[in-house]
Amino acid sequence: MKALRDFKWTLSTRMAQLLDGASKLGWVLLRAVLRFVFMFFNNCVAIPSYCLYLLLLQPLRIWDSYTFWHIEGVMFKWLLGMVSSWGWVAGYTVTEWGDDVRPISEEAAMVIVNHQSTGDVCTLMMCLQDKGTVVRKMMWLMDHVFKYTNFGLVSLIHGDFFIRQGKAHRDKQRFTMEKRRETSQSFAKKHSLPHLTHVTLPRLGATHVILKTLSAQQENGSLGCETRTTNQTANKHKGLQWVIDVTIAYPKARPMDIQTWIFGYRPPTVTHVHYRMYPIKDVPVEAEALTDWLYQRFVEKEELLTYFYDKGSFPPLEGQKEAASRQMTLDPMWLCSIQIFAFASGYMWYSVLQYLYCCLF
Repeated sequence: MKALRDFKWTLSTRMAQLLDGASKLGWVLLRAVLRFVFMFFNNCVAIPSYCLYLLLLQPLRIWDSYTFWHIEGVMFKWLLGMVSSWGWVAGYTVTEWGDDVRPISEEAAMVIVNHQSTGDVCTLMMCLQDKGTVVRKMMWLMDHVFKYTNFGLVSLIHGDFFIRQGKAHRDKQRFTMEKRRETSQSFAKKHSLPHLTHVTLPRLGATHVILKTLSAQQENGSLGCETRTTNQTANKHKGLQWVIDVTIAYPKARPMDIQTWIFGYRPPTVTHVHYRMYPIKDVPVEAEALTDWLYQRFVEKEELLTYFYDKGSFPPLEGQKEAASRQMTLDPMWLCSIQIFAFASGYMWYSVLQYLYCCLF
């Protein structure tokens, strides 16, 4: 009898566990479907509204281009804020480490990142939201295939750059992160370069072009701004001032992809972002020296990530005893406001276009 009671108790316990697991799985699936439906309609109203507003403002672009691009930048920030909200409501947040980049957020800078997955872009969109007006002015450099996504038209209007990356367009984009790492390590071994585990060697072509195009060459072989008078400096763009080295670290080295941001099936996760700033005058301009400098940055990324995955935090900055971190926050009221504006705009444009269609046909 005792054995029978134990069997029944074990059976009921397992059944309870299975039912609990099934209910949790059902909730995850339901939430994923609801999130996908919301984001589908969010894209359907936000992106066309952005394009139609700018189409309506084309006369302003001719008359006052500064105001036109200011308005475009504000709406572009709102679009990126919507993408950030997708992760924010799922509990995907960001903790920032290293240099505080907010004081230089209004100055021209080039950002280099250890790109691991499609989720990196969403993470950067979130990080930029509290950095002043930089999110409105930032130009993205991305693979040409993104031109054909739902956000491609927005990027074209905003003036982002699309490039074909390397040999045979990187074998038609079939490389996974693991394959890229293997290729990078093979290349490093062949050319006696550092063996990297957490990052891949940087692709240098676009970086060389950007630095040479946006910065003036100094006599000492470094990059920097041309010497100008006070009035000239006030009236002209000072050119590239900083290179910001961004290192993204995910808990347990598990990168977050765009599917996770959309469906929200991963538990709340904190992504860690480390910044290091380099004045442009400290960046070499000669091809060989610049290549060595960039490789050194990624060796440092390797060291940072090795430390993070071992200790759970980034090392302190030079001169500090303990590393200081900052929790990146978003305003829920602002996120709700831009979503309401997007859906209201979508309804307005639908009504206008429907009215015009009825008048014409």
